[in-house]
Order: sequence, then structure tokens, then C-alpha cells
Amino acid sequence: METFLQLAVNGLGRGAVFALLALGFVIIYKSTEVINFAHGSLVLFGGYLVVITQGSLGWVGSSLVGIVGAGLLGLVVERLLLSRSKLADPNSLALLTIGVDVIISEEIVRRLGVGIPFLGQAWDAKPIQVGGITLFRTHLVALGVAAVLITAFYLAFKYSGWGVAMRAQAENREAAALMGIRSRQVTATAWLVAGLLAGVAVLFLATQDFSGSGLSRGTHSIALAAFPAAILGGLDSTAGAVVGGLVVGLVEALSAQYISFDFSKSAVFLAMLVVLVVRPSGLFGTRESTRV
Repeated sequence: METFLQLAVNGLGRGAVFALLALGFVIIYKSTEVINFAHGSLVLFGGYLVVITQGSLGWVGSSLVGIVGAGLLGLVVERLLLSRSKLADPNSLALLTIGVDVIISEEIVRRLGVGIPFLGQAWDAKPIQVGGITLFRTHLVALGVAAVLITAFYLAFKYSGWGVAMRAQAENREAAALMGIRSRQVTATAWLVAGLLAGVAVLFLATQDFSGSGLSRGTHSIALAAFPAAILGGLDSTAGAVVGGLVVGLVEALSAQYISFDFSKSAVFLAMLVVLVVRPSGLFGTRESTRV
């Protein structure tokens, strides 16, 4: 029982990080109907800024630089590339983000070289003993940070002018434009927020407790595990992103312990496939109905 409780807490901690990343996928999809496959490169870019500024700014200062930098990179990608392709199909824009991802991620990996620095110095590799349960501080901090950020996002999404504008645009882009909602501002803000969330997530991804390795190409691969979380929860559901992230974290942790570590990576996608077979729109996604 103690082992199960330990796995559950650690799995929820990992799932909280996946939830932050999945939320980034959902925010961009809701505002643009584009799947952002460059999300992993935003994660790497934020982590890289932490690495190169940590010596002069310290951990707190460099973390802030990394978070803001990842957000600004998302904004730049949207302004310079996607906003200039207004007539392009969302699928074409998704392919465009793949190209952006390859260029950015390969350049960052080249600059990192053989170094794989860890980022979570404030809490990494400092477990806490509670009875017979060993809890990783990284996972506990991730749960707390994710709870605060997701709550803040929910309140902003529900009550702020930006949230109302995004919900209106997601519901009907043409009607929202007729009501005076500026699509450019909504879309740009969505990419900025998604980038900020990616910058926060990398502080947990590139740690010993989370991945066992520092910032590297593997961090990019781990970040993409949030994609099945977004699909599982529903690409147009912010609540689904949170639930999907937690489910992915739990499935990964439990399957690694009770089946095998290698299978845990496949188990995430297997869970996604099972959900999609039963509910193609995801657990909380909106079902599309077509009248013939």
C-alpha cells in the first residue's frame, strides 16, 4: 500500500508538469485550431536561457529569464510566421510548426554540446521521508506550482476580457470578429501564455527526480509526452488538459513500477488509443455533429 501511495503522489507530480504542457497545446488549438508541434522547442529554449544566465543571475533570476524567454519565443513564432499565413489551412500551419521545432531544437542541442545541466537546483534530488514513503520534492513542488498556475489560468479564462474573447473566438471566429474581438491579439496572447507555461515546465523536466538527466534532446522527447495528454483530455478542453496530464503521469508511474520502465512510455500512448476508441473527441472534448 505504501508503494502504491508513493507512486500515486509521484505520478500526480509528474502529471502536473504534463498538465501545464498540455494546457499550452490546448490554448493554442482553441485560439487557432493549429496543433503546435514546436512546443518541445519552446521548452528547450526556456531551459537553455536558464543555463546560460544562471552564472550571472542566480537560479531565481535565470528561471525568470527562461520563463519569459520561452513565452516571447512563442509570440515571435506566431507573429513572424503563423500570422503571415492567414489563408493557410490549420493542417499546413501544423506542418510549419514541425519545421520550426526541428530548427530551434537542433540549434539548442548543438549549443548545449555534451553538457546536460540540471535546472531544478532549488529542490532537485532532495527527497522527503513521510513514514515509509519517499516523496520527491520536485514532484511536490510541481503539484503546488501547477495548482496555482492552473487556478490562475481558470479564473482569467472565465472572468477576464481575454478569456471571454478566447472562448468567443473558439466558439465562432466570424461571429467574434463581428463583435469587435481582435483575433490577432487573442492568438498572440495564446502563444505567449503557452510559451510561459513551457518555460515553467522545463524547470521540472530537466531534473534528476523527473527524468534522471539534465537539459538535452531527451527533455524535448519528454515534453512531447504532453501531446497524448492533450489528445486524451480533448484538444479543445482546458479541463481535459489538466485531467489528461494527471492521467498520463499516473499511467507512466504505475506501469513503470508494476510492468516495466520501458513499457511505461508505450503505456501512455496505449491509454490515449483506448480513450480515443471509446470517445474520439477525448474525455472532455466537444463532439462535432454534422448534418447531412
